[in-house]
Amino acid sequence: MAVKTSSSLWGQLNSADVFLFRIENENGAYVKLTNYGAAIVSIVVPDKQQQLENVVVGFPDLDGYLNDTCYIGSTIGRYANRIGNARFKLDGKIYYLDTNDGKNSNHAGKSGFNYRVFAAEAIDNGVIMTLTSPDGDGGYPGTLELTVTYTWSDDNELLINYKAATDKSTIANFTNHAYFNLSAFKSKIYNHKLTISSEYIVDSYEDYTPSGAIIPARQKAFSNNKLSDKFKIDESKVEGLNLFYIIDTETEENKLAYAALLTDEESGRTLKVYTDYPGVFLYTGDYLSSTSPTHTGKSAKPFDALCLECQHYPDSINHPNFPQATLQAGDVYDQSILYKFGTI
Repeated sequence: MAVKTSSSLWGQLNSADVFLFRIENENGAYVKLTNYGAAIVSIVVPDKQQQLENVVVGFPDLDGYLNDTCYIGSTIGRYANRIGNARFKLDGKIYYLDTNDGKNSNHAGKSGFNYRVFAAEAIDNGVIMTLTSPDGDGGYPGTLELTVTYTWSDDNELLINYKAATDKSTIANFTNHAYFNLSAFKSKIYNHKLTISSEYIVDSYEDYTPSGAIIPARQKAFSNNKLSDKFKIDESKVEGLNLFYIIDTETEENKLAYAALLTDEESGRTLKVYTDYPGVFLYTGDYLSSTSPTHTGKSAKPFDALCLECQHYPDSINHPNFPQATLQAGDVYDQSILYKFGTI
């Protein structure tokens, strides 16, 4: 195995050790991770000139993550995206969650896994991170055991696998909140080209909660389109895209489905996304900001980068017509996301 993992102590939080992991392949491309929030810190991959540069928003020190309010690079749980009115009914009982997005709950509110220190173990080609979320954590039922496994390959593929189990019925939806900019932040994302393997989106209200309707993507469909062709560029008035695209996951058994392709023609870098989740949430970084400087030495700003978050349907528990994301005692949650970096 040509991929090697190393680690160093990065800091402490509430007497728990926080580590910085580096997984490097035989070509020198590498990923850095931390067990605080089970987060991606950097992804350093070549451009068409074989120049290695970082393509995700991240911070050079732990303080950046402790001060972050934008889920930068983090593992999201217990439930990614929004739960309308911060409540849901399961098995006849109503559960109340943290409100942190108007009257709604987003990314599990203040109990989100992005604020937790995971236990972590380095393996040859990656890192295994685990977390126990107690019954009632953030309002969610059931003691949940989550394992997040990151592996990095010589082909510049970052595979993220989520496995979870619970001791009582609950809802679960895990994703990663990496913000990508394939130009290595030499420009904003407007000239990036995007393809999403989807013809349908979940209709949503102004607060980004689903209306319950599934509608054709039409002018919001992406087929190698520039980002700037799909939304109005006006950084003084945020008007980006926050949309859940339903992807065609019909594929061979045990294979991940092609979900999206992001391309930056200037650098020549490409990112292909594969998953067995039913959809991908496109967020164009409209509200991206940071008080701490990122790897670029500057604070993060709107439209510096975008997210392609593979996940279950938002607020599915409150919409019986959506595929559900319930997890029963005795069952195993097992979902994966693959980010494959390349060049044109």
